[in-house]
Amino acid sequence: MITEKAPGKLYVAGEYAILEATNPAILVAVDEFVTVMLTESDTTGTIHSKQYAQDSIHWTRRGSQMIVDNRDNPFHYILSAIKFTEQYVAENGGTLAVYNLTINSELDSADGKKYGLGSSAAVTVATVKAVLHFYGVELEKSLVFKLAAIAHLTVQGNGSLGDVAASVYGGWLAYRSFDREWLRSAVSSRRLTDVVNAQWPGLTIQSLKPVEGLELIVGWSQKPASTSQLVEKTDEEKDDNRTQYNQFVADSRDCVEQIIAGFEAGDGHAIKQQIRRNRALLRSLSDFSNVPIEIPRLTTLIDIAEKYHGAAKTSGAGNGDCGIVIADQNTDVAAMKAEWQANEILPLDLHVHQVS
Repeated sequence: MITEKAPGKLYVAGEYAILEATNPAILVAVDEFVTVMLTESDTTGTIHSKQYAQDSIHWTRRGSQMIVDNRDNPFHYILSAIKFTEQYVAENGGTLAVYNLTINSELDSADGKKYGLGSSAAVTVATVKAVLHFYGVELEKSLVFKLAAIAHLTVQGNGSLGDVAASVYGGWLAYRSFDREWLRSAVSSRRLTDVVNAQWPGLTIQSLKPVEGLELIVGWSQKPASTSQLVEKTDEEKDDNRTQYNQFVADSRDCVEQIIAGFEAGDGHAIKQQIRRNRALLRSLSDFSNVPIEIPRLTTLIDIAEKYHGAAKTSGAGNGDCGIVIADQNTDVAAMKAEWQANEILPLDLHVHQVS
């Protein structure tokens, strides 16, 4: 049996502006995972998830094609990951086979609600890794990222793919998004291997050294959100507010660059200042675009954190999911978490995960 896993992620700063090519964001991988287990089969393969026990699907091989019996299923990211990974394997002389996949996710709550930890990205990454492993291909991080990014973008249609990068590279990450229109065109017109081997315009992925004395604390609003819908809403509104939007993007770039500089200098105070600035920038985006990012439950989460000297903001697209806090020796974490729980905010026992 082959077993591969990928961690979830949280956005720390740079949300929405990251959708513009070359703009930076800060992400962090967290120690909850999607695990994919793969075993070889003879004629009929299965894809099964513990989270979707009633929706296992069966598939067979017809030449190089994967023929799925049930097309209406919750496994679109997995199937896309298999499709592109096997295309890469076949282009490089591999012989395709049949296998069983079992998926187990720790990235949702016990009753199936999403925390906003990037489960679709993590399952895509874990599937790419498992299939590459099965076919004997070295799990080089750049290869895993590019195959997973193509597979994920094909299904979701938007997004920066920063969550995919976090699941592949782990730890604290500075990520600059690439030109996604270039990628769509390249995938449709070139060999996949050539696309994977190419320099993707604008893409940079930089690991950041953790700053001593800083701690990441995560609170869950218990209100799940849809990233793709919020991104689409922002795209619709930005043309009507182009001047304000361009200023937001420029200010966000400067803010995130200063956070990166703070990591490089080991300056926790500067990082906390810029986290607060990024919160203000996202609130301004929400105001002029009418996209509800910081809902009341998240405002409560942030206000409580600030009361106890933590620097806090929404994480990711907002409108629910999680808020993050950068805490230091001045932050009363225990009191903060107790007050969160009194206000229906659930502290999550998450820690930064470093990928080996």
